[in-house]
Amino acid sequence: MDALKGLNEAQKKAVLQKDGPVLIIAGAGAGKTKTITHRILHLIKSGVTPENILAVTFTNKAAKEMQERVMKLISEDKVPGGSFREPVTTPFISTFHSLGVHILKESGRELGIGRYFAILDDNDSLSLVKQAVKNAGLDPKQFEPRRMKNAISRQKGNLLTAEKYAGDAGNEYFPRILSSVWLGYEKLLKEEKALDFDDLILKTVLLLEENEKIKNYYQDRWQYLHIDEYQDTNVAQYRLSVLLAEKRKNICVVGDMDQSIYSWRGADFRNILNFEKDFPGVQIVTLEENYRSTENILRAANDIIIKNKLRKEKNLFTRKLGGEKIGFFAAYNENEEARFVAQKTRSLIDEGVSEKDIAVLYRANFQSRVLEEAFLTDGLPYQVLGVKFFERKEVRDILSYIKAALDVESFRDIKRVINFPPRGIGKASLAKIASGKEEELPLGTKKKYSDFKKILMEIREIVEKEKASEVVRAVLKKTGIESMLKNGSEEEQERLENLKELVTLATRYDIYPGMEGLEKMLTDAALSSDQDSLLAVKKKEHNAVRLMTVHASKGLEFQHVFIVGLEEDLFPHSGFGGEGKEERGEEERRLFYVALTRAQKKIFLSYANLRTIFGSKQVNIPSQFLTDISEEILEEEFIQ
Repeated sequence: MDALKGLNEAQKKAVLQKDGPVLIIAGAGAGKTKTITHRILHLIKSGVTPENILAVTFTNKAAKEMQERVMKLISEDKVPGGSFREPVTTPFISTFHSLGVHILKESGRELGIGRYFAILDDNDSLSLVKQAVKNAGLDPKQFEPRRMKNAISRQKGNLLTAEKYAGDAGNEYFPRILSSVWLGYEKLLKEEKALDFDDLILKTVLLLEENEKIKNYYQDRWQYLHIDEYQDTNVAQYRLSVLLAEKRKNICVVGDMDQSIYSWRGADFRNILNFEKDFPGVQIVTLEENYRSTENILRAANDIIIKNKLRKEKNLFTRKLGGEKIGFFAAYNENEEARFVAQKTRSLIDEGVSEKDIAVLYRANFQSRVLEEAFLTDGLPYQVLGVKFFERKEVRDILSYIKAALDVESFRDIKRVINFPPRGIGKASLAKIASGKEEELPLGTKKKYSDFKKILMEIREIVEKEKASEVVRAVLKKTGIESMLKNGSEEEQERLENLKELVTLATRYDIYPGMEGLEKMLTDAALSSDQDSLLAVKKKEHNAVRLMTVHASKGLEFQHVFIVGLEEDLFPHSGFGGEGKEERGEEERRLFYVALTRAQKKIFLSYANLRTIFGSKQVNIPSQFLTDISEEILEEEFIQ
């Protein structure tokens, strides 16, 4: 098979550049995987031994797809009379983490790592961090293990070890606490002969940096490197790529800084911008022909992304000229917006569009609640990529507070919330409380439990005289949950947004007298979870509309895409202020660009003039993104 068959001129250029560094700027839907796989075929046909070729990407799915495509191309090339011979080996195609495992199993003994080390998953790592917190004499309720684990992970991604971090911690409070936990965590890992996910990259980099012989071995083994989604690499992944390629400089990286949306987990799109400095003489190829979307969709995407300053210039185009205009709907409120989405979805399905070809994208998880309700009301099959609203921990916690206030004998609910926020009431004390032996509690614990019961009594009093929404609002304030989450991480702020959405939901039960509204809300919440579970069982995954955040949509494509909640402070999100505001603002714009470029045929954009936030109606300003799209490709939509 001709390695250039079916490629456009830019793709051919990337394929034919055999030696030296190559940077492929690949726009959304521009056929980057096809380009990489054909490049690998060309290398093999030009005499490169398959085992000397390495290709790395981020997900098992992407690695598997690339592997299958490469093998298919190789198989198709073996025709009668062809010059290509059966390869003894195949290219090494993997994720970054699989690559780390491979190298460490082969050569990790130089770092004291045996071949048969255990690899901890997220839950196992969290369990060890929790143990390390306890071993350090800290209260896991006060020093939340998940937060500590995430902090350790971020530092490992920046190529820091526990020892180095501890040496730099100084007298600052949190660094000192984190270093004590981290050192303890590393001790536990060593005892169990285990590595966590971050270690797989960190340890590999350390190995190559410290052992010249081993580094040379892998540089000679993999003489041609391909790195996919380069804009998503963190410091450790970037360093690993450079170490493997620095001898021969035969490295081809593929990426698009316009689709860099993971800075919050350590990704740095500057790795693309700095590639020319890292590898002088780099050949740059830009893939601008989009094979996914119509002309109007790409016009909208280009209108958006051209506003960003931190990017490599490109302008996507397609041969799918024209296409449907971008639908635009200005809803009165979020409920009308949801009805519009459900109504349009029903129309599309009636026209013969498969449910799996429709996606609804939103900026924040809390937005799914009203959409789920509209889809359930209309009997539309859907799948939420993520946790359903009433199954989210923080939502269940608030409901448990209310149920505990209503029934002080409900120990299950008491146990769930007694240490949220942290109160330092341990398992032994809980056991005594459960068995009715309060008098045996230590004096300090007895005071903490007394304060907790006082909060429940205060909530009970509010329950007896206030509407449902005021009860939920009071729980947030009196328990300290609101203040705890308010100034926390982005993840914690999103949890707070979900709780504010619960207040909004509760307002619909305010019409009922006395405690009837609150009781009905609790019943509906329980039934909703059950209903969602039943729906998930009944429907086939391939026959459902996808509801997901924009972040979750990366790498996916759908014929028809709804992007909802296009309001200032929601999308772009209000959390992007202060230091680095401009850069974070550009990432929000990239996020919207990613959302637009998921669509093949039709996009529907919508916003709500009024949105109830935290139980209060809020007048919204349409997102700045809407004004950036050319008016001639917009078409107003109406609800029937």
